[in-house]
Amino acid sequence: MLPDTKAAPRYPLVIVGAGALGLNFAARLAAVGPVALIARSEARAAELRAGVQVGDAIFRPQAFGPDSLPAADWVIVLVKTYDTAAAAHTALALRPRGVVSLQNGLVDDVLRGVCGSVPVGQGITTEGAFRDGAGVQPAGAGETLLPPGFEAVAARLQEAAIAARVEPQIAAARLAKLLMNVVINPLAAIFRVPNGAVLEPPQRPLFDALLAEAWPVLRAEGLALDEAAARERVIAVARATGANRASMLQDVLAGRRTEIDAITGSLLALAERQGTELPTHRAVFALVRVIEAAGRA
Repeated sequence: MLPDTKAAPRYPLVIVGAGALGLNFAARLAAVGPVALIARSEARAAELRAGVQVGDAIFRPQAFGPDSLPAADWVIVLVKTYDTAAAAHTALALRPRGVVSLQNGLVDDVLRGVCGSVPVGQGITTEGAFRDGAGVQPAGAGETLLPPGFEAVAARLQEAAIAARVEPQIAAARLAKLLMNVVINPLAAIFRVPNGAVLEPPQRPLFDALLAEAWPVLRAEGLALDEAAARERVIAVARATGANRASMLQDVLAGRRTEIDAITGSLLALAERQGTELPTHRAVFALVRVIEAAGRA
């Protein structure tokens, strides 16, 4: 049964997920209008309301736990992919007009399975942020693309000086983001290097192999980039975010579970459906799993 939110405050926008990226988005949106942030627990929500360092300022979000939810017009989901189903149930309890994910991987089906008749969609973002002790540091501005139907969300993001727009070909854009993620994220985590270093020895041969294996699989699924353009795009992203710590690297360094299942795992599932073998990706997948298990032991 959904909690009764009729008497709860109603926000035009609510973010489910109080990690580094969720806090970064919430801090920027709060500067131009009301936004609520849903934390993993009531205790964590109370900690956040007391203040958290985001960039150079202390941010005191209007944070809520899962037992005291507000209502929402629109919801942005920004949790780790393995928490998608739980976050979707939380989003549904907010009784929104629509729910949009800006997560890694491909989570559309999970959202639809939970949210039913509520409009849902998955966009992408290349905004970056990472935890720095108890605070959060923004790690370079990027672009946020939303599915058709989420024009109101794009407008709110634009008001907060977040580069955002609705992308009619959002499925192809998601595949382009997945291509970047399956190449850059695992290499950064395995070698414990910032994004730009994946273009240098000894990472570069693996970078080239991962890119060469992934492109034909994603192209067959609707990736709208030829091989040369795909290669240029991934190299350009690695260079533009050269000093950034990939999310998988952040997870490995913190001893957390990674999103390797949602990132490389999604690619391997597509390849299996196509009857294609991806030996380099399969090896990288296994290696990240070993590193992840060792860090969490």
